[in-house]
Amino acid sequence: MRAWRVERPGEPSEVLSLADVPVPEPGPGQIRVQVTAAGIGLPDVLMCRHTYPLTPSGAFTPGQEGAGVVIAVGPDVDMALGTKVMSTTSFMEGSGSFAEEYLTPARSSFAVPSGLGDVEAAGFWIPHLTAWIGLVDRAHLEPGQWVAVIGAAGGSGIAAVQLGRALGARVVAIVSDEARAEFCRGRGADETINYRDGDLAGRLRLITGGRGVDVVYDPVGGSVAEEAATALARHGRLLAVGFASGNWARIETINLVVTNTSLVGVYAGDYGRDELDVIHARLSDLVSSGRLQNTVTTQVAFDDLPSALQRLADRSVIGKMVMVC
Repeated sequence: MRAWRVERPGEPSEVLSLADVPVPEPGPGQIRVQVTAAGIGLPDVLMCRHTYPLTPSGAFTPGQEGAGVVIAVGPDVDMALGTKVMSTTSFMEGSGSFAEEYLTPARSSFAVPSGLGDVEAAGFWIPHLTAWIGLVDRAHLEPGQWVAVIGAAGGSGIAAVQLGRALGARVVAIVSDEARAEFCRGRGADETINYRDGDLAGRLRLITGGRGVDVVYDPVGGSVAEEAATALARHGRLLAVGFASGNWARIETINLVVTNTSLVGVYAGDYGRDELDVIHARLSDLVSSGRLQNTVTTQVAFDDLPSALQRLADRSVIGKMVMVC
């Protein structure tokens, strides 16, 4: 089968090469999925660079998320061939979704919510699962509270924008230009701020009538997150989701103490199947009711993956990008 492979660290356009590799055989608890579409995310860029903490050793196929049809099952897996699924992949074993087929644990595969096609499903699960864990499980977001989303026009950010709005919160999208602001407003953001205009904290406080935001959803890190944290309201929570800027936000403990605020870690990889089934059901209900919309803005062909992933690395993509087979 054809698969995109990374054999050395570097930029996606330089290190991704197309190879003919053996079809992977599912082991115990695994299934093999024929890819119809694969979500493209910043972790895939970081894996190409070998700067992602979960980068496999040796040659590997990146691609953390995908959608397709089950065509083989391993021992002890009770799943019918031909089942349509969306899933995270066995990318840490080198079998990611940037291929014609990939492996995944059966426990990491879920039914596609009613209302989503294969393309939308391929880019849905990881961003929305992470947003749910952050906003619901970790921040305990309540209706009427203010949530500021950094990097709001990216795949992770726009999922949090939409979910926050669906949960009844008031959402401020923090972006870098007017095109991204317009995109976020079209997906439900109540307010937008271009952080490049300066005084981010002051404008967050102005928007919220001086009290500050209750939650900052931060997949970016760095100085933008650090400034946004100074605009947290009492009992506010900074959600450390990712480090797209290259650095995690650095918050002095004394600043948390004197403001009665919290720095909260968000990690989606430590949840059991029972917990994930509940989250999947809640997200599926929001999709079916129309409260979560499609966030996929760009579809690229299998053969165009290296240039597409490079565009993501160069920060020229708005919304969620998906590879179609």
